[in-house]
Amino acid sequence: MDLNLIRVFVAVYETRSMTAAAARLYVTQPAVSQALGRLRRDLNDQLFRRVGRAMEPTPLAVSLFPGFRDGIAGIDRTMDGVAGFDPALSRRRSRIALSELGEIGYFPSIFRAVRASAPHLRVEAVPLDVQALPEWLSQGTIDLAVTSSPVAGAFEHVVLKSQAYAVLMSRDHPLASATHGLDLEDYIAADQVVVAGDSGLPRLESALRRSGAVLRSDVVLNHFASLPSLLAASPDLIATVPDTIATGWAQSWPLTVQPLPLEMPAVEVCLYRRTTTQQLGALDWLFDTVVRAVRGTHGEFFAIHGNAARER
Repeated sequence: MDLNLIRVFVAVYETRSMTAAAARLYVTQPAVSQALGRLRRDLNDQLFRRVGRAMEPTPLAVSLFPGFRDGIAGIDRTMDGVAGFDPALSRRRSRIALSELGEIGYFPSIFRAVRASAPHLRVEAVPLDVQALPEWLSQGTIDLAVTSSPVAGAFEHVVLKSQAYAVLMSRDHPLASATHGLDLEDYIAADQVVVAGDSGLPRLESALRRSGAVLRSDVVLNHFASLPSLLAASPDLIATVPDTIATGWAQSWPLTVQPLPLEMPAVEVCLYRRTTTQQLGALDWLFDTVVRAVRGTHGEFFAIHGNAARER
């Protein structure tokens, strides 16, 4: 059997699209259609049926895919072992899904690490959509994702950071002078600011329930970047945020940090990688580079500053 037919099958299966498969393989869509037609005749099965705009696999295609994918991946890794991936020569585009905080805190370190060895490689930060991640990673829409939210599916990933939470407030807040830490009752009674997209909120809510309380969301924001200026200007508000971010903001804003007065499990920030088979040598290199870059930094969250920080 022609190996190129197997590559076409794997590309269509992973992308669910003839057009996307053609783009991945650097061929025309008619060439993909022709190759798929040959494979259909060889295997005496339709293999894919168009459902709406997607190419959905038949039961036979589902059963064939793991073996075909692993076979292609094994061949490509063997060839990479001979020729190797040279980041200095690569001009490919890599796409990494990041949350707002990930882009602020980790992307500068990632970019510097990539650019140091791969000066021509293009890196694109994609806004994180946790619900879409399983599809993005399985179809190769993105190469990597940095997230503290669990991703459904058996995707290879590693823990980059274990993130605890702390309480952030203005230096003029009545609780800022608590020398022995916050009292739980005072913490629960205080006016709270929450960021709607914070992946740590479910764990905080669970911790509060175990303490017999509920999370008060007196003010709700869409973006973490809005938080330090709001707290600096509002000495009646507090926010529960990742402790490394709180510490960074306290260095550049008139804010102070207090320990969280209840037990809350740390949030794990993980790096996920796509499962598709194209350019595995480049993916291996990028994955390892991002792991080293993020693990080697506390994050550059101090970059969120403004006139209030400069004038204090």
